[in-house]
Amino acid sequence: MTEHARTAAADATTATTTAATTGHPPSAHGHGHEQGHDHGHEHSHGHGHNHGHAHSHALSPDADRRWLRAALVLITAFMAVEVVIGFLAGSLALISDAAHMLTDAASIVLALVAMRLAARPARGGYTYGLKRAEILSAQANGVTLLVLSLWLGYEAVTRLVSPPEVTGGLVLVTALAGIVVNIAAAWCISRANRSSLNVEGAYQHILTDLFGFIATAVAGAVVLLTGFARADAIASLVVVVLMLRAGTGLVRESGRIFMEAAPSGVDPDALGDHLVETDQVVEVHDLHIWEITSGEPALSAHILVAPGGDCHAVRRSLHELLSLKYGITHATLQVDHVGELPRSGEMLHIAAGPDDAALAAPHCEGTHGPVHRPGPHDH
Repeated sequence: MTEHARTAAADATTATTTAATTGHPPSAHGHGHEQGHDHGHEHSHGHGHNHGHAHSHALSPDADRRWLRAALVLITAFMAVEVVIGFLAGSLALISDAAHMLTDAASIVLALVAMRLAARPARGGYTYGLKRAEILSAQANGVTLLVLSLWLGYEAVTRLVSPPEVTGGLVLVTALAGIVVNIAAAWCISRANRSSLNVEGAYQHILTDLFGFIATAVAGAVVLLTGFARADAIASLVVVVLMLRAGTGLVRESGRIFMEAAPSGVDPDALGDHLVETDQVVEVHDLHIWEITSGEPALSAHILVAPGGDCHAVRRSLHELLSLKYGITHATLQVDHVGELPRSGEMLHIAAGPDDAALAAPHCEGTHGPVHRPGPHDH
């Protein structure tokens, strides 16, 4: 058996052992080439690649779509009834709720389309597939909430100045029915995978509408009991505030993914310091953390190992750390020895530990982001 074959066999044995102890299949398909192997082309000898996709729920995409379709039927049927009653009662609160329900229905349709697109396999130039179609859907939901809130806010202020006559009893009964419908729709969507920003966008639409109907019911009761017609416009303003809050959150979170920011709750500097604490690791740079889509974080980094260190063992340790502590199962690590020339594969020096001069000189031209090394250092 050749040295290369023995190395591959050892890696396979390690992966099998890991699968047995963790209960997960060995989904990492990485490769590391030890020094002294001549493959006839230039490359770093420690590229690790680990692909996996952790999902926080046990529902299938088909189940998600089924719950979304159920919510869509409820919302669409009630919206048609509410528009008619809103005009008959002269209630802006009911009309604004109906308009919001129209965006609810549109958001669910958009979510269903995006789920179909995201499920398509990667091919051609779309190496991640169309997974970010769901983020486009979430951002569109956020923008529609913001635009609609501006229009309803203007109408509400106008009615505060000159309140029209409102039929309080009709508003109250319709709003109470709307509360029941929205509770049912919100329950349906809550059964789907809300870790998806796409589904969460549709859920926020429904939830905001539910709170809006509660405010409308209160306004209807006030108009019925006291004749205070401005209560209808005040209820509309409450809905506007809720829409602004939900829309801003969706646009902000989807924008973070499009700008490839680190996932919320993950500090790249702290993560880099944690990686460099691993045995034999002397430097981490070019560290990038982003989300392919909501709930699917990814990472890439350049790792420098002490001369004579075991690059394969380091790579496996880092993959395990990223997966268990940070939930990052899609990681690409380039592992090199300190002092190694990236293009030639030759070692500038061999020593028991990292040489200060080698560490002082940057390993890559124009590294991106901070350089992490053991001990106190600036970020």
